Amino acid sequence: MEYRRLGRSGVKVSALSFGSWVTYGNQMDTRLARECMAAAFDAGVNFFDNAEVYAGGQSETIMGQVLKELKWPRVRYLVSTKFYWGIDKGPNERNTLNRKYLHNAMDASLKRFDLDFVDIVYCHRADPHTPIEETVWAMHDLIARGKALYWGTSMWPAADIRAAWDIAEKHHLHKPVVEQPEYNLFARDKVEVEYARLYEDIGLGLTTWSPLASGLLTGKYRDGAPEGSRATLQNYGFLKDKLVDRDKNAVVARLADIAGELDCSLAQLSLAWCVANPHVSTVITGASRPDQVVENMKAMEVVPRLDAAMRERIEALVGGPA
Repeated sequence: MEYRRLGRSGVKVSALSFGSWVTYGNQMDTRLARECMAAAFDAGVNFFDNAEVYAGGQSETIMGQVLKELKWPRVRYLVSTKFYWGIDKGPNERNTLNRKYLHNAMDASLKRFDLDFVDIVYCHRADPHTPIEETVWAMHDLIARGKALYWGTSMWPAADIRAAWDIAEKHHLHKPVVEQPEYNLFARDKVEVEYARLYEDIGLGLTTWSPLASGLLTGKYRDGAPEGSRATLQNYGFLKDKLVDRDKNAVVARLADIAGELDCSLAQLSLAWCVANPHVSTVITGASRPDQVVENMKAMEVVPRLDAAMRERIEALVGGPA
């Protein structure tokens, strides 16, 4: 496993990490979650991603139980959570980044995890109704009070990230060090275009999600949505049209030929392509079985095979960012 700094911070995260979106509380119980996290940790993974909204808080509870059972030294792993959507219905509990919500959400999250602090806390989306300055101060306070070590954003516009960083710089507050965008062969604009100046200007790190485009880049949707896949899960039907898109699946079929040349799976090729971007701190993987975790981790062996010529061939197939 390779370890990379989280932006310009001093902390290092594994180039491949493990996340709980969709699976925990939907496809996995505590036993399976424990087996998958143990397999990831054994492969060198030290970053485990989560969010308040995943399975309505149940995902954090499951991960917390697993961490307690596995008894890893706290210094050996990083845990994250994210806030914005909320899991309750009050006017200050949904779709906001105001100070009151963030303070209460953090306490509730730590209780579900049964942890004293999280390593990274994200603003899960931008909030156009709360002044960015209020959010920056609130995130700074979470760190100052020892409830989180670093903070960042997820799917924020580049201008808002820069505005938050400038406010923190002006007032000598803890700055956002990381953004968590979607990044895969079919979703490249934010990482490769919109955020391009922020890597050098403010040292932005990236913990990217959906490297397999919700499973599209595994090839399993080439003949439609198989039963039990996330496209058939309740509350995830919005993914189905994208996953069974004929044009994209035609590209996936041609990518499979390249994977065959490289003696790897489509998933490993897609993961390796994301890892090969030097601006990416870690690529968040997901799995519902420990054998999937083991196979995903083998993507690190594929990264050195993606030379300039191979990347040009892949570019010719999928096209550039939008």
